[in-house]
Amino acid sequence: MRDFQLPGRSPVMAMNGMAATSHPLATEAAVACLRSGGSAADAAVKAAAVLCVVEPHMTGLGGDGFAIVGTPDGEIHGLNGSGRSPAALTLDRFLNRGDAEVMPEHADAVTVPGVVACWQALLDRFGRFDLGRLLEPAISFAENGFPVAPRVAWDWAGQAARLRGNAAAARHYLPGGAAPAAGDVHRLPALAATLRKIARLGAAGFYQGEIAADIAATVRAAGGVMTEADLAGMAAEWVAPVTSRYRGIEVAELPPNGQGITALIILNIMECLEAHALDINGSERAHLMLEAARLAYACRDAFICDPARMRVTVEALVSKAYAEIEARRFDPTRRLADVTPAPVPKASTVYLTVVDRDGLAVSLINSIYFLFGSSIATDESGILLQNRGSCFVVDPDHPNCVGPAKRPMHTIIPGFVLRDGRPVMPFGVMGGAYQAMGHAQFVSNWHDYGLDPQAALDGPRLFWTDDPDVIAAERGVSPATVAGLRARGHVVVEAASPHGGGQAIEIDHARGVLIGGSDPRKDGLALGY
Repeated sequence: MRDFQLPGRSPVMAMNGMAATSHPLATEAAVACLRSGGSAADAAVKAAAVLCVVEPHMTGLGGDGFAIVGTPDGEIHGLNGSGRSPAALTLDRFLNRGDAEVMPEHADAVTVPGVVACWQALLDRFGRFDLGRLLEPAISFAENGFPVAPRVAWDWAGQAARLRGNAAAARHYLPGGAAPAAGDVHRLPALAATLRKIARLGAAGFYQGEIAADIAATVRAAGGVMTEADLAGMAAEWVAPVTSRYRGIEVAELPPNGQGITALIILNIMECLEAHALDINGSERAHLMLEAARLAYACRDAFICDPARMRVTVEALVSKAYAEIEARRFDPTRRLADVTPAPVPKASTVYLTVVDRDGLAVSLINSIYFLFGSSIATDESGILLQNRGSCFVVDPDHPNCVGPAKRPMHTIIPGFVLRDGRPVMPFGVMGGAYQAMGHAQFVSNWHDYGLDPQAALDGPRLFWTDDPDVIAAERGVSPATVAGLRARGHVVVEAASPHGGGQAIEIDHARGVLIGGSDPRKDGLALGY
């Protein structure tokens, strides 16, 4: 239990239903949906749509989505709503230009948006309401305006220069030529009209017709090769989650093309090295987790890609035998010199979770990748387009090589915990590449140290910067821990911004209580009834 004399937030507890999101307006919309008889899937889509309006730098109709759904009978189902590269996007296109990478602000980084297909698939299987009803709050906020929240304003201000580089983005997202301040009311009339069309026609209204034509034309005008046929071919895919045991519980992640199995590899290495026996905030645990993460991310960067191109099986990568091999490399006294994870991009994501009175639990994540995505926006429909294609590599020998109609390695990952075969906690941690380490740290905080979901999210975080040899420590990391890391050879600097965010809802089956938390690094909260 937390010290009530110190700043902090108690976990939220309720019995009938609960939602936890990164924005108060989205959480309220989800709880209102639950109260009116909607399922957790309905409430999750309703909240996600609101977030596309009120956190436009983090998510939007031009992005992707993934979900894990836990049912009352103990089953879990995975949903991959990530889009593919255009069919005309070839490796030769980059080699002929002499490009060493897929540039994040080039139109060739724009992949087909998958989030609307993700929402539709989720509702078709687990929803009670139609998409039109669920989009009503998002339409209202876009049309009538919403007050810009403090964290949103802080992020927005830092992206004004990028938005000015695209005329449509500047028109929609820089009123008067500047980013809105906290408390300013911002309106998105073009996006409101787009949402109305989707409300009337469903996902087909997004992937066919005027909206699809606007997206494809925008990408081509910016130098890309996307066509309306690329958008018409988008389909979300139901997949089997990957599970791995960690000290008596099961942790579920989605299979590639997402990086979820990276979190499982980290947890497997932590289990091998008995990380749970260390001081939760000590330098020994911080060093162990950073080294486990560096080993796991190097694996991610080498192997994770479109599942049709995987050269190593998921089963092999998440096996305890593989973790034992990696764990043998760990040196408790020194940072390993021969491990090089990829640099960390400045990514953006929203994560939310909802549990309804029947026990259906949804773990949902949506993203446009970088803050404001590619910064390329459609003029007519007001959609910011993601730059997820920049996760590809320009290397014909790499499984994640850029190519036509491929899904890139993806950073956004929903998580789920099961105990004794029963779903007990949908959870997620935002923050681009950090997410896999964030999942591992959250699960360990909660399970190994008995913290409630809110306290497990609150804990201080470390992760490397865009220079993988430099560790960024949040201000909550103690000076003694920083000194201990430096003594082991880590270069540590103060983090310029927090590492990610997160939400979680624990399902206490024995007492019939839901226990929720929402990360203080964002504006959001958990609410129940």
